[in-house]
Amino acid sequence: MAEGSDDASDEGLIRRIASGDRGAMQVLYTRHSTRVFRFLQRLVRNETKAEDLMSDVFFDVWQQAGRFEGRSSVSTWLLSIARFKALSSFRQKQHEALEPETEDVLEDEADNPEVILQKASKADALRLCIGALSAAHREVIDLVYYHDRTVEEASMILGIPENTVKTRMFHARKRLSELLKQAGIDRGWP
Repeated sequence: MAEGSDDASDEGLIRRIASGDRGAMQVLYTRHSTRVFRFLQRLVRNETKAEDLMSDVFFDVWQQAGRFEGRSSVSTWLLSIARFKALSSFRQKQHEALEPETEDVLEDEADNPEVILQKASKADALRLCIGALSAAHREVIDLVYYHDRTVEEASMILGIPENTVKTRMFHARKRLSELLKQAGIDRGWP
C-alpha cells in the first residue's frame, strides 16, 4: 500500500492498523504515546502505573482499530481509552485493601502547606493547586489547558454533556483561583 498523505493521517493509520500493519502501529505510537502517557500520569499520579496503562491503551488500539468509527479524532479516541483504563485501575485498587500491619507502618509523607510554599516556585505552586482539585475538575483542566481539547472533545472523552464540561471548568477555575490565593499567588497564570 502506497503511503499517501491519507495513509499517513491518524485515520489512515487506524485503517492500516485494522488490516494488521505493524509499521502503522509504530507511527501512531510514536505520534501519540507522549501525550497519552502524560494524560495517564496526571490521572493516576504514578509513573509506573501510567506506563502500564499506556501499554494497555495501545494494545487495545491494535485489537480494536477495526471498530474505530471516526465519530471523534483519533487522539480523542486514544484519550478516551486512556481515561477508561485509568478509572478501571482505580476501581480495581479500591478492592485491594491494605493489611492492618501495613496500614499502621505507613506514614503520611505529605508536606504541610508551609513547607510546600517554601519549596515551590510559582509553576510548582500552580501544579500543586491543580493537584488539590477534585478528580473531575482536574480532568477537565488537564484536557482543556494541557491537551488543548475543545469543550466538545472533552465532553466526548469524559462521556458527559458539554454543559457539564463548562460547569466543571467554571468551578475548577474558581477553586483554583481560591487555592492560588491561599498559596500567596494573586495571579495564577504566569
